[in-house]
Amino acid sequence: MSSTAATEKRHFHIAFIGGGNMASAIIGGLIRQGLPASYIDVVEPYAETREKLQRQFSLQPMEVPGLGLNRAELVVWAIKPQTFKDAALQARFHTRNAIHLSVAAGIRSDSIAHWLGSEHVVRCMPNTPALVGKGMTAMFAREAVTPQDRQLVERVIGTTGESLWVDREEHLDAVTALSGSGPAYVFYFLEAMSEAGAAMGLSREQAYKLAVGTFMGASALAQASDEPPEILRQRVTSKGGTTYAAITSLEQDNVKQLFERALHAARHRAKELGDEFGSN
Repeated sequence: MSSTAATEKRHFHIAFIGGGNMASAIIGGLIRQGLPASYIDVVEPYAETREKLQRQFSLQPMEVPGLGLNRAELVVWAIKPQTFKDAALQARFHTRNAIHLSVAAGIRSDSIAHWLGSEHVVRCMPNTPALVGKGMTAMFAREAVTPQDRQLVERVIGTTGESLWVDREEHLDAVTALSGSGPAYVFYFLEAMSEAGAAMGLSREQAYKLAVGTFMGASALAQASDEPPEILRQRVTSKGGTTYAAITSLEQDNVKQLFERALHAARHRAKELGDEFGSN
């Protein structure tokens, strides 16, 4: 058996610092793929969330870091950026031998490595479709992360959807702007399409169903096609037709430029979060 196959098939111990939505998405995926709940530890300070994890996955979450973390081969940091440092300083003595996977927006790996006393750090930026197994996640690994470490991280992230690696950590700020915040942009357009449909006489339910189905179908078509989006758009935009009228209106209002400016604002904020919460 190859080392890759062995990594994919064997059970491993994993710990989550934070038990919210993203942690739950990964935990659910791991359990569906056959990892026993007894191999999963969670540190979660909120009693309501601990009770939910216990009901949903038959876990026994901890309120504070304890000796149980010592067995973790991989620790997933699924907490808010502003609480990362304090949580890391509490857990670091139990997790020195683990690989660390951070899903916290903005916190740079230099800070994470410093707080945890470990260079085995991977940063990733998932998005909320991970909750239904349709996530898109980008990952960055520090130099000390081995190919075997990467395989384990890929196995874990693979439970939530698709993923890719980036070679430069600063690219994660762009990822945050594009796919991390991206679902909100889709929901924003769904909202506008639903309101427009209702204003044109459809029921709100009919308009929303049409809008969601259109996004799903167009995304599937784009994924299946080798052609760039501008060609796909041109194929459904006959000059003088209805789609042409809509696209012309959007271009006259500079919607593309405004949307690009919005993504740059998101990227700038991601960098600010790193500056604000990532100091040593």
